[in-house]
Amino acid sequence: MDVWTYDPVDAKRFAVEVMERSNQNILACYQCRRCASGCTVGEEIGFTPDRLIRMVITGNRKAALENALVWQCVSCYTCGTRCPNDIQAGRVTETLKKMSREESITPRSPTIAYFHDSFVSGCTRWGRVNEIQFMGSYEMKSMAKHLVSLRFAEVFKEIREQSRLMLSMLKQRRLHLRLQTARGRNEVRSFYKLAMEKKKKGRNVMPAR
Repeated sequence: MDVWTYDPVDAKRFAVEVMERSNQNILACYQCRRCASGCTVGEEIGFTPDRLIRMVITGNRKAALENALVWQCVSCYTCGTRCPNDIQAGRVTETLKKMSREESITPRSPTIAYFHDSFVSGCTRWGRVNEIQFMGSYEMKSMAKHLVSLRFAEVFKEIREQSRLMLSMLKQRRLHLRLQTARGRNEVRSFYKLAMEKKKKGRNVMPAR
């Protein structure tokens, strides 16, 4: 078990970095827990936005970046609408997710990372989400891990479950087989490329103080 020791300098540096990157004043959080009562995934994972914000403020960087809420937050922003100080915890979790990827931290549930990567790459390329392309990319990433580990039973299980889901969605006309694109997708791609270039140069990371 990792032992964490509070360091006021590191805590301040981490909190400032998260605030600058998320544009959220998390120091205004006084732990009223209104966000916790409305969190749609808090009960499932046993962790809520107020606790994550407290973890950031106290400088527990490793635990914050590895936290399950960072990856399983659905960005419904219910927490922000309930916060008396207008703190959008969803933006905080998104910032921590980016920082986690930058530091090559493997999430506790790798499939969530595959889902995220497939969604981003699909939107960047086509300007919108195409269900077939999106889920195809996700399943390839997910099943590749099972194949490398020679877990063929898991591969067949995944194929069977997703096939049933696909048939169910087709019956309800909730699955679009046609590849659709959006206007301005080249602009979206250029914005994303610019953001990646800035990240590599470290322009969006708060310098140490």
